[in-house]
Amino acid sequence: MADTLKTLKCPACGKEMEKVFIPSEGINLDICTQGCGGIYFDNREFKSFDEKNEDISAILEKIEGKTFEKVNTSMDRFCPNCGNKMVKNHSSIQQTIEVDECYNCGGKFLDNDELVKIRQEYDTEEERSEDAFRYLYKQVGLELAEQDQRYSEINTRRTFVRSLFNKLTGL
Repeated sequence: MADTLKTLKCPACGKEMEKVFIPSEGINLDICTQGCGGIYFDNREFKSFDEKNEDISAILEKIEGKTFEKVNTSMDRFCPNCGNKMVKNHSSIQQTIEVDECYNCGGKFLDNDELVKIRQEYDTEEERSEDAFRYLYKQVGLELAEQDQRYSEINTRRTFVRSLFNKLTGL
């Protein structure tokens, strides 16, 4: 979905969000500069800011030195772009940072300071993916190993019964 040009209301505190143009990416981010400090990313915009090597200086300049309202992070949030209920997901397999995502339009909302914390989790997207792969392999690998153990035990029993049968029948 394209960058929205309409003025958005913050899904966390309800205040009007400010459009902040990011020249290096050619996009407008929506930042709640007069309320809670949250940031809304239209579909696919987040990928341009989630790694340490990506420039977030324009974002940091907009929130530098400001004191932001505290918000209730457990409340339901609705996408400021399309109005659908946002879903709470974790930013990574570490499950330490919760992100609000819209499954309808692809937008993401981060509370104040979450962007900085997400960027500290991993140096690159490859590291993030490798960590998720290791976790998945560990979970699925354990399950497969248990299945292998069960199959091995069954095959051992079959082999024993077959050899016993062969000895008893003389085959």
